[in-house]
Amino acid sequence: MNKIGVLTSGGDAPGMNAAVRAVVRKALHEGLEVVGIKRGYSGVIEGDFITLDRSSVSDIIQRGGTFLRSARCEEFRTKEGRKRAAKKLREEGIEGLVVIGGDGSFTGAKLLNEETGIKTIGVPATIDNDIACTDDSIGYDTAMNTIIDAITKIRDTASSHERAFVIEAMGRHAGFLTLAAGLAGGAESILVPEIDFEMDEVCEKIQHDYEEGKIHSIVLVAEGVELGNVEFETNRNPDESPAFLIGREINERTGFETRVTILGHIQRGGAPTGRDRLLASRLGASAVDQLLAGKSNKMVGLIHNTVKVAPIEEAIESNKELNEEVYKLANILT
Repeated sequence: MNKIGVLTSGGDAPGMNAAVRAVVRKALHEGLEVVGIKRGYSGVIEGDFITLDRSSVSDIIQRGGTFLRSARCEEFRTKEGRKRAAKKLREEGIEGLVVIGGDGSFTGAKLLNEETGIKTIGVPATIDNDIACTDDSIGYDTAMNTIIDAITKIRDTASSHERAFVIEAMGRHAGFLTLAAGLAGGAESILVPEIDFEMDEVCEKIQHDYEEGKIHSIVLVAEGVELGNVEFETNRNPDESPAFLIGREINERTGFETRVTILGHIQRGGAPTGRDRLLASRLGASAVDQLLAGKSNKMVGLIHNTVKVAPIEEAIESNKELNEEVYKLANILT
């Protein structure tokens, strides 16, 4: 193998730049040429390639986002689009591809390899941390700390005005980020998609804490929290954010003055933590090792602080389960 490509795809995550840096410098150390592909799979189809050397990735380990940028590509979802992508890669002399992203990006890498023979290795990068076969994904730790910082600041004003605050964190299908941030940030209630909750219990907890002398409350809600079986006394707008609905319900049931904060895309940005930089560096370098060893359709992950390799199909199809013991612990500690 003489030349490899690297791209970032899907939602951006702090630490993606650090992963690209590791791929480039490890590959150069091994005598390979490296091509950066801009805007994910769109850039593959369009041939938006740049040659990367050591200086190309200088001073990016501390930067959030991805300097290669990211984009969605409907054409790549088609078999014909993937054939076009493979043709562009072969014309450029790219023999292997490192894909840094989430499960959607991994699905693209899997299909590209199976249909065209281009060797692919996946590096997990998503703040949701919902990819199987790795304890943590790149960006998760940084996003968690961003939420914790927000909780800390919101608690100051919640205490000053004796209010309840409902804070909505990212996580459409998974509650890993919300649970970890809620436990570490000391949220009084944590609501995630994987675990059903009763509105009565949330409100009773707030009321009980108030009667015991606590003058504020933080309810941390994942954006994808399941509301289908929850009974509400107030009118429900199906297009309304879960946080606003829950906030209004708390106000109606407890009389507690309630405010809602949607953290949104602030969770995706910012300089990656030291932990994310280390994770990105180790996984990026390991991805190059896998290509050099002739491996393909694999992902690299970290299990118990050891780099492990798994079939990319397993990462896509396996359901990473929320740790319910951690959820129970959060309820005990609050």
